[in-house]
Amino acid sequence: MLLLAMDTSTSAVTAAVHDGSAVLARRGVLDVRAHAELLTPLVRDVLAEAGAAPSDVTHVVGGRGPGPFTGLRVGLVTAETFAFAVGATSGGWGSLDAMAHGLWLTGDAPGRFVVATDARRKEVYWAVFAAGPGGVVREAGPGVERPADLPADVRELPCAGRGPGLYPGMFGPAVGPLDVDAGALADAAARHLSAGGALPPPRPDYLRRPDAVPQAAVKSVTAADGRRGRR
Repeated sequence: MLLLAMDTSTSAVTAAVHDGSAVLARRGVLDVRAHAELLTPLVRDVLAEAGAAPSDVTHVVGGRGPGPFTGLRVGLVTAETFAFAVGATSGGWGSLDAMAHGLWLTGDAPGRFVVATDARRKEVYWAVFAAGPGGVVREAGPGVERPADLPADVRELPCAGRGPGLYPGMFGPAVGPLDVDAGALADAAARHLSAGGALPPPRPDYLRRPDAVPQAAVKSVTAADGRRGRR
């Protein structure tokens, strides 16, 4: 197995290579506005560091989010295109799940915790996890909410991600990673495959409608409103 993982659902643009036993290479850059420009060079760099050619890759995994519409789809489209080009198996993995797995890998994961990432519009993407000897299990979510609208028992949990920094006092103590690390995503997916599991399809978890709408639809609505106004 040679697994290439990538994620663009958070502030980090990140890629990694895993051989089924360990992460061979990982790279990441913090930039919320240049996902498309940064991801392909990162993929090239991690493959070079791992001493692998694109044709050596057997599996490609993209972070499914949840995440903002434009950034999230960059990673998934790149993952699917790469997989198609080299004949590799493509799949997706939850980005919040990858962050939870990354915290578990450090050995410092609390028994229960929440992952909360920036969803903009004064909201967070969130999910609750339980950690045990064999890994993490998602107990609730993913969802998108204003922090104040989350249940009190969720807001009191230790929290990974940028939620505590963005909304001080709204979450429990900050723990773990701020953003997705493709190395953790790759490790979670590789363990799942090694245990005989199949990768989920690479479908994005947007959780809400995109900000942008087709211009034609906007013009049609405006024209209809104008006609109604003349009657």
